[in-house]
Amino acid sequence: MKKIRKVLWMILVIALVTALVACQEKSTEKVQAEQQGIEEKPVTLLVSAAASLTEAMEEIKGAYAQERPQVEITYNFGSSGSLQQQIEQGAGVDVFLSAATKQMNGLQEKGLIIEDTRKDFLENKVVLVVPKDSTAVSSFEDLATDKLQKIGLGEPQSVPVGQYAEEILTNLKIKDKVQSKAVYGKDVKQVLSWVETGNVDGGIVYGTDAQSSDKVKIVETAPEETHKPVYYPAAVIKTTKNEKEAKDFVNFLYSDKAKSIFEKYGFVFNL
Repeated sequence: MKKIRKVLWMILVIALVTALVACQEKSTEKVQAEQQGIEEKPVTLLVSAAASLTEAMEEIKGAYAQERPQVEITYNFGSSGSLQQQIEQGAGVDVFLSAATKQMNGLQEKGLIIEDTRKDFLENKVVLVVPKDSTAVSSFEDLATDKLQKIGLGEPQSVPVGQYAEEILTNLKIKDKVQSKAVYGKDVKQVLSWVETGNVDGGIVYGTDAQSSDKVKIVETAPEETHKPVYYPAAVIKTTKNEKEAKDFVNFLYSDKAKSIFEKYGFVFNL
């Protein structure tokens, strides 16, 4: 009798253990399924980026989609100063890419970015461009002469390329002579468009923008000593509701795959 009870007890123990293991496996499978569901849930990121990054970032979007198809990237391109103001006013931006450190510094000082996500990872050049068939000028100094009647510049209060241009003209001691002929654009793309269409005789833009157009030619690249380095920082905005995905996207911008795309468009990768 004791032997029978012992066998029955062992059978009961085995049955309980088997049931517990089965429940644990189902629970684990449920957790994994839930985690997988969260990872596959579609997410939309709003990325505010300097206008000069337009072509490169559009290609970045396609490359990133191959790795993270569940994340949709929506861009808001414009002048860095305007984008900075939008973020300060509460726009629902997840990631910011500026064409100068000034705007990112402003957001950082106000505690509006996740600081450990920031890197000043790209560099650009500032160039003087004219319509492709123009032979009127050969240097920045020519801007102060009668060879040009209208000169396209970025608005220096909000457009980084306009700030760099002002710095260059000041250091070359021709700012006063150029200002009377200046036409100010809302971003670098507008200045480039004016040169392409001949609405201005010349303009100061980034080297990458000049490279993207077959309607303009570079007259001269601004000497490095005439302006601060043109660094492009990126960072995640602190108010993002998609921090994990935003950080992942920014990390992708710093990857080798993104590097090849940025360099294709003329940017210098600094990481």
